[in-house]
Amino acid sequence: MSKPLESYALIGDRSTAALVADDGAIDWLCLPRFDSPACFAALLGDESHGHWRIAPVGEADRERRYLDDSMVLETVWTTPTGRARVVDFMPTGERRADLVRIVECIEGVVEFEQELVLRFDYGLVPPWMTRVVERRSGHEHEALRAVAGPHAVLLRGTHLPDADDGAHRGRFELAAGERAVLDLVWFRSYAEPPPSLDETAALEATLRADREWIADLGYTGPYEAQVRRSVLVLRALTHEETGGIVAAPTASLPEDLGGVRNWDYRYTWLRDAALTVEALIGAGFARKSTAWRDWLVRAAAGDGEALLIMHEVDGGRDMIERELDHLPGYEGSRPVRIGNGAWDQRQTDVLGEVVIALELLRDRGCYGDGSTWRLQCALLDALADDWRAPDHGLWEMRGPVRAFTHSRAMVWAAFDRGIRAAERHGLDGDVERWREVRDAVREAVDAEGYDAEEGVFTQHSETTEVDASLLLLATIGIVEPDDERFVRTVERIERDLLRDGFVLRYRTEAGFDGIEGDEHPFLICGFWLVIAYAQLGRRADAEALMARLLGTANDLGLMAEEYSPGLDRLVGNFPQAFSHIGVVQAALALASDDGDPHGDA
Repeated sequence: MSKPLESYALIGDRSTAALVADDGAIDWLCLPRFDSPACFAALLGDESHGHWRIAPVGEADRERRYLDDSMVLETVWTTPTGRARVVDFMPTGERRADLVRIVECIEGVVEFEQELVLRFDYGLVPPWMTRVVERRSGHEHEALRAVAGPHAVLLRGTHLPDADDGAHRGRFELAAGERAVLDLVWFRSYAEPPPSLDETAALEATLRADREWIADLGYTGPYEAQVRRSVLVLRALTHEETGGIVAAPTASLPEDLGGVRNWDYRYTWLRDAALTVEALIGAGFARKSTAWRDWLVRAAAGDGEALLIMHEVDGGRDMIERELDHLPGYEGSRPVRIGNGAWDQRQTDVLGEVVIALELLRDRGCYGDGSTWRLQCALLDALADDWRAPDHGLWEMRGPVRAFTHSRAMVWAAFDRGIRAAERHGLDGDVERWREVRDAVREAVDAEGYDAEEGVFTQHSETTEVDASLLLLATIGIVEPDDERFVRTVERIERDLLRDGFVLRYRTEAGFDGIEGDEHPFLICGFWLVIAYAQLGRRADAEALMARLLGTANDLGLMAEEYSPGLDRLVGNFPQAFSHIGVVQAALALASDDGDPHGDA
């Protein structure tokens, strides 16, 4: 049976990530990279598809937390006979893939049980498992070795489980002051395993790296605790070596429980990554966000027109969507998809977000070399030729392409920021042509993306429906917040898209997205309404909505893609970069005088 998403914690090493349930089970882990196949896939099935559980035997109470300013998880278990803690983490900075679990008895005596089920290729392939003997520091130590094709893992530790019906199970008892250490490390099956890890040094180094990074936080306004946690999550979703930023560490968690809206988010969307960079810059991390800029230049491969709307974490292009028939899906939500069919869509808004992020980096002295500007010019010049072409929009509609108003507004932003960069920094570019295009785009938005009868902006040129992305028009700068058209659009969104106090992306019943089923309110859309309220001077409404949105986070401050008010549950991929971007940008807007989430922290 699927567990509620709010029961999960995230741990990671900035190459991949694991989800740890509050019952002590790790139900999702892809090795060695975010977009690699999972070896624990119980999240999308059951325990037989791979998991690793360590928890006290019998009844126990638990409290969990992240150790301050880190992604290291501590769970304290209280049983009738004693208290113990489990520290789960993935060492960062090692450039290897380890998952470490340290179990320590604090008082009394606590008996633990352990179950390890390894299943490679998303729960499909049981590995060949053997006990091996390693010689370390002059002593022999047993370890469990699992091999499946090119993949292998080695479980080292003081209390290894025994084989039993395709799983490995065991019990161990700890008295006060005693501890058990288990380290699961991935490596290529044809290579030697990495050397044994000093878990104490690795833990200290991981904590130190997290805390040194967040020491640069430049935000001290309202909701600071939530901002701190959100930027740590965004950092955890950033691949340390390549600079690629994933939209979420999970795949196929449904937007509609039991439905078909199940997508793989373990890739680097240009839009999502750019918005992540914008949020981090606003929070004071401009100089620590330049790896994405370099990733972008590499992904373009010398040809801006060849740049996709999304790429693999390393900039690769193999994201063909396929279905995994052997997995029953989260709460029976099928099909289970990996890969993402949106990879070859046209999404014109993406370049606007990219150019805005590049401008924010440039304005803070993070220029990069000349290749960044050359790429930006190539992107703008190509966009100048075909900006009128319809696209699939921000929400990756799988129906017909349309002239989406938000997409057009982001085209305007791309040229506006390009012009500003050339003028402000003395850079060479076809500025006169860019001005002509910018003006033509504004005219198209005013003429084709506006319903004069209702006095509101519309989702696209062929409808009178509204879309939550229209809340961004004032932030983009194509309209002023006090423009009556924007004010009325916000009011219309409140009327049509608010569900139990939360904001839908659009009305699915309008039938534009080409997908069956319904969905729940998207959390980032609610944060966009907070920003719009701040820009309109509706401070009380902004703060009330902010509190409501933050109240959807789980006990560790993690947020999913969506929230169901009726079910009081998190829904969609988890944790979602978009939602944590929303936390940061809404807090920045509320801390500024004019509601601008791009202002200096």
